[in-house]
Amino acid sequence: MNRGLQRKDGVGGRVEEPFSVGGARAAAVTRVLVVEDSLTVRRRLCDVLSADPGLEVIGEAADGKRAIELCEALRPDVVTMDMMLPLMTGLSATEYIMAHFPTPILIVSASTNRGELFKTYDALAAGAVDVLEKPTGDEADGQWEQRFVATVKLVARIKVITHLRARLSAFGLHRPALQPMPRPAGGRRCQLIAIGASTGGPGAIVDVLRGLAPQVRVPVLVVLHINEPFGSAFAEWLDAQTPHHVAYAKDDELLAAAAGRVVMAPPDRHLVVRQGRLRLTQDPERHSCRPSVDVLFDSIAHDCSSGGVACLLTGMGRDGAAGLLEIRRAGGRTIAQDEATSVVYGMPREAALLGAAEHVLPLGEIGPMLSALATPAKDLRP
Repeated sequence: MNRGLQRKDGVGGRVEEPFSVGGARAAAVTRVLVVEDSLTVRRRLCDVLSADPGLEVIGEAADGKRAIELCEALRPDVVTMDMMLPLMTGLSATEYIMAHFPTPILIVSASTNRGELFKTYDALAAGAVDVLEKPTGDEADGQWEQRFVATVKLVARIKVITHLRARLSAFGLHRPALQPMPRPAGGRRCQLIAIGASTGGPGAIVDVLRGLAPQVRVPVLVVLHINEPFGSAFAEWLDAQTPHHVAYAKDDELLAAAAGRVVMAPPDRHLVVRQGRLRLTQDPERHSCRPSVDVLFDSIAHDCSSGGVACLLTGMGRDGAAGLLEIRRAGGRTIAQDEATSVVYGMPREAALLGAAEHVLPLGEIGPMLSALATPAKDLRP
């Protein structure tokens, strides 16, 4: 498992498609652009990649400006991107690439202080696919190299989309305010909202929370697959991105006390609802994940019955799909993100195939729909 976004079994959705057409793509060599300002580190990355017969390093860049030039000229299958670069940062380069010639980007970073972590989150929100920690020297011989090669190959398989957030940032524009949706039929009272996401999740969660009306006064529980050391400040970063207060969950907190707030599962802890309280556990991983979306959703179906409103966003694998189905069976309301707006149509696709999603919506409509489901019609205003 990477020390970045978590990996799961059962990769599904668009990530698999390039490998299913006559087998030709599966045999192709993956072309890599390496962006790293340290010559020593860059040489090591290139040597590790070049030693694998399935990978070819087609270019190297020591700054963000050169990374953009080479990416446009060479059109690599995947880019490994450092965050701290001269002339133009890795964040700025990521935003430009994802706005103009979208390419799968793996962030390879040693940045673990608060300010640098925030830049990593910004890059993930701008469309970078995954993040991997640079080698620390504590790994077993060859362990980091194997993880690096496997992650590069995996990221290269993802069919990325032109990222609206990056395009707006590149042109200095702002997303227009979203209008609330009419309240769907059904008189079930919402007790809480739950959101699950993985690959592509940072940007998707921001969009959903920005579309969530301030009148929503129920707890909003969030599970995102992101590991230490990169997960430590994510709740704080998310708090600064939206008008809603965001913090990591505290064990044994009353669910009612979280009303009107966004509560996240901390790294390496399952978040569950038990008898009206939020609990953090270190129970075994599910789908190779801790925290797991399924674990949260299952607990909501059991504890809140028809009062749960849940949505499953972009992500690799199937975590959350079965749990979403349990919430729907219990009488709750369920939403899955659609394929067109998902960075990876894996988790929401599995939910749609199971019949777990009452609504399948583009990303921009999910926040307003959650608002409509969770807010009395008389209180819902633009």
